[in-house]
Amino acid sequence: MARLGFIIGFLALIGASLSGLAAYRVYRQELAIDGIALARAIDVNASLVQDRLTERELLARVASGLFRAPSLTKANMLEPLRSAIYAFKTDFVVAGWIARLSPNDLDTARKELVKAGFPNPTIRDFDDKPLDPRALDKPIDVLMDLEPRNAETKALPGRALDRNPSLGPVLARALAEARPVSSDPTPLLRPNGPMGLVLVAPVVQEGATAPVGFVTFFYELGPLMLTNDDLSLFSVALKDPRSADGELIANEQGVVTARTRSADDPAPSATRTLVFGNRDWSLDYYAKTNALRRAEQLAGIVAVIGVALTGILCGLFGYVAYNNLRLSREIQVRIGFEHRLTAVIDELNHRVKNILAVIQSIVTRTLRHGSDIDNARELLIGRIHAMSNVVTLLSESQWQGVQLKGLFEARAMPHPERIAIGGPDIAVSARAAQSLSLLFFELASHSDEGLSLVGKHPHIVAKWDVTGDEPDAVFHFRWEEFNTSELTRRPDSDFGLILLDRVAPEALGGTSKRYFTEVSYVYELVAPMATVVDMTERDRTEQFSAPVRPAR
Repeated sequence: MARLGFIIGFLALIGASLSGLAAYRVYRQELAIDGIALARAIDVNASLVQDRLTERELLARVASGLFRAPSLTKANMLEPLRSAIYAFKTDFVVAGWIARLSPNDLDTARKELVKAGFPNPTIRDFDDKPLDPRALDKPIDVLMDLEPRNAETKALPGRALDRNPSLGPVLARALAEARPVSSDPTPLLRPNGPMGLVLVAPVVQEGATAPVGFVTFFYELGPLMLTNDDLSLFSVALKDPRSADGELIANEQGVVTARTRSADDPAPSATRTLVFGNRDWSLDYYAKTNALRRAEQLAGIVAVIGVALTGILCGLFGYVAYNNLRLSREIQVRIGFEHRLTAVIDELNHRVKNILAVIQSIVTRTLRHGSDIDNARELLIGRIHAMSNVVTLLSESQWQGVQLKGLFEARAMPHPERIAIGGPDIAVSARAAQSLSLLFFELASHSDEGLSLVGKHPHIVAKWDVTGDEPDAVFHFRWEEFNTSELTRRPDSDFGLILLDRVAPEALGGTSKRYFTEVSYVYELVAPMATVVDMTERDRTEQFSAPVRPAR
């Protein structure tokens, strides 16, 4: 068996090692696959975002190239471009024409705004406060036309934007560089409007050296970043150029909000740089799933499967090997069984002789000369029944002892309803059980005749306990019949007296006494626990009942 266990353990070690190697391989491979998939998805997203930005910048360049301005003060300059800018389908929020007007052109511009139907044609500052033309000494940039025209956008034309905190620097840069320029992220149309970018494209007429105005396109930031794909492997954040640690993120509805990254926040999985409006923009990509944890979980599953398969294979091998070993020892077991059977028969003969001797003694003492035949017959049947009951209990326990409370069972004890028992449920030996069973029957059978002092049958209390420590523990038994006197209790028979005073005490190696009190009859038995339990007898019985083991 030791060699078989060593072989199975060795196979289990090999299987566990292979399972761990496979799990590590899967772990590394899963990390690589997730990394490649994430990098590819990020590159695709960055490429798509760059294409969208390029399309919008191209629209601004085309619109500024097609723009012809016979008069800067016209309020319908986008009319010829309407079909062209909508053909690009670039989902802009507002497209606008910003004219660069001198102070002398402001009154004409106001009249054009009136003619175009705008509700507030007054030329005013970006914060909607009127301007005094006499206080101006240089051209200003005034929004003269926009598309689409609706209730919200119609109130915007007539505002000078060159001093606007967000658009003023962008207009100045576009004027200086003469090429499309993008603004910083800014709320569109109103202070609490959606976050977006404004692309400003200068319009330069033929033969002119400076722009005469600007075509502008307002775009929401969320659609530009392509952040609304719920099935993507990552989330996108735009680095805020206005703050070194700031980022702009969009939720599932495309609403963009700003946040500040702290040193404890996880670093982005990748960063890509895009170009829009002659500016560099950085997109931070954050993986939505933890690739490391996912790889660890998958590796753990592989390891568990490997260990389970190893366990199954080792179990099958062990089962087959064990059965072969068991079959090879079957002959040895059969030979050992023959020897044990012989010993068991000898032991059975010994115990049968003992039981027959006890029964012979019971019959002889019960049916003595001159006894009442009816009374003797009942006592004989009861005593043999008590012996039969204890033999049954011993057979059920393979003659390894009987629980003391089991001897008071109703099958062998007269009037058990009168007896109140108490004490630890100890296991007594076979020899002690036979003596105690006859003792209890004898005590109970002599308490069922006559009436007590109160006109009722006696109430009996049987209790026992164990005092002292091993190996000097002592067994104490006390039988007490209450409401009983020497006049009301039937005298014990000769056999009963011999059993109470000599047989039971000698069988247990102890002493006994019986006496009457004012209200009860008492029988006490004291014996050492070593003879009550008799471990030598139990060990010998266990040897016979133990299964035969083949020689190694």
